[in-house]
Amino acid sequence: MSDGISRLSVRILEKEYQVACPAEERDDLLRSAEMLNRKMREIRDSGKVIGLDRIAVMAALNITNDLLQSETSDDKIDSKLRGRIRDLCDLVESTAGASSHQLEL
Repeated sequence: MSDGISRLSVRILEKEYQVACPAEERDDLLRSAEMLNRKMREIRDSGKVIGLDRIAVMAALNITNDLLQSETSDDKIDSKLRGRIRDLCDLVESTAGASSHQLEL
């Protein structure tokens, strides 16, 4: 492996996988593997899906859906924040304008 790239082992549904990643992304990769393992176990243990590849696809769909819902939620929050910032800017401008009028008197 070249400098900065580490090789680590992750375990998903009792299978070992060797993965190479930049050293600074090691912790993120381990957390991702843990999350994937947890989702795949939930699906397998439900008994509704049989076969490792089908379980993996269902887990990927569930995780992707969670991500998309999170992004939609973030967009709504961003929109609300932009509106509040715009309102605050308007308030500051109107207050500054009122102050300058008072100074003129």
